[in-house]
Amino acid sequence: MTLGGGYLLPSRDGTKIAAIGLGITMKTDGKSTHDAYSLFEYAIPPETDGPPLHTHTREDESFICLAGRLDVTLGDQDYVLEFGDYMYLPRDVPHAFRNPYGEESRVISVVSPAGLEGYYQALAAMPPGPKDISKIKAIMDDFGIVLHLPPGGH
Repeated sequence: MTLGGGYLLPSRDGTKIAAIGLGITMKTDGKSTHDAYSLFEYAIPPETDGPPLHTHTREDESFICLAGRLDVTLGDQDYVLEFGDYMYLPRDVPHAFRNPYGEESRVISVVSPAGLEGYYQALAAMPPGPKDISKIKAIMDDFGIVLHLPPGGH
């Protein structure tokens, strides 16, 4: 619904992006916000890991937990986000998240400045089937994201 140049999207509505094994719904992007930020609603299924430990060099992220719980590693600390909790994830600090629990987690992610939508769309454009980690790392490099794999993780 358009509202005087703005718009309203109900929960779970928006542009679906099939990337990284999560339900990613883009609510707004850089085109709408003059590149100030993009905003996503993540649905993390039960007992599902998000992306491995990684560092954004171009943008800051914020998470707000809408439902369930989410384990987040930020730097060398581990946290549990629960309903209503807010977490700021600054650029240049490694982080990862996972849902080891028996219920879906839902999180709003605000990313500033905008641009992460292009990363998700590039991942979604990869062919179906097992993912080539070297191609994923190349996409991450294009978007200023550093992947931290354990030794031997290629």
